[in-house]
Amino acid sequence: MPKFGSHAYLWIDEWTPEKGNYAIAATAKTGFDLIEMPLLKPQEFDAAAHKKALAQAGIEGTTTLVLPDDCHLPFHPQKARQFLLGALEKVEAVGSTFLGGCIAYSLGVFTNKPPTAAERQAVVDVIGEVALEAKKRGITLGFETVNRYESYLYNTLADGRATIKAIGADNIVLHPDTYQMNIEEEGFYQPLVDCADVLGYIHISESHRGLVGSGTIMWDDVFRGLADARFKGPLVLESFVAINPDLMAATKLWRPPNQPSEVLASEGLKFMRAKAEQFGLI
Repeated sequence: MPKFGSHAYLWIDEWTPEKGNYAIAATAKTGFDLIEMPLLKPQEFDAAAHKKALAQAGIEGTTTLVLPDDCHLPFHPQKARQFLLGALEKVEAVGSTFLGGCIAYSLGVFTNKPPTAAERQAVVDVIGEVALEAKKRGITLGFETVNRYESYLYNTLADGRATIKAIGADNIVLHPDTYQMNIEEEGFYQPLVDCADVLGYIHISESHRGLVGSGTIMWDDVFRGLADARFKGPLVLESFVAINPDLMAATKLWRPPNQPSEVLASEGLKFMRAKAEQFGLI
């Protein structure tokens, strides 16, 4: 049975020790199995405090990040490598076994050209090195693809899968996001099935980043695809309620959703469970 998670930004506008622990408690109280914790600033992440809060709440924690602008991997491969290695230390310290998200690129950094073979090869080389270190720590990497307005480097699940296969590490999985898929993919079902061999983690996010089921995502196709792909990873609800400047710059979200955190979370969890049951994931 899949585990159900909530992104921390459903509850808080930024991750600090106090706000992070609040998000952990709220996630557990709502009934989720895990919280996705942003590691945008690993040096400020209080792993010891959050590990304790996770244990007290009785839930798991996963982690995701976006590379800073000055660590965009094709431009700054060694800086990206060092940033990711530093993040792995925090992932291990907090007791997590997953680091996903935009681990190969920065959002909003463009060349105004398609990605080159050399850029993609730099990703293969660096993420391959990071994967080796992650494996020593018992950590799986998640490789997320995003839409063309956020990055030029990886937009489709097929692109992400090709790079994962080129790296060849057994601790890297594809990390789809239904909001991103809604922009870039030709449907939802087939892209998920075509990547079944590398699927490992998914963001369940509506077309407007608000209440799932109230937008244009074709949810039956999503869950039917996950079922036929024999997906076993976490289903993580991603909506951004309290928007901070960094998040605004990255996602171009200029206004919050129409519903408060409690509604997005409780109704979102109910929706995910119902769809998972309907299509045999439970």
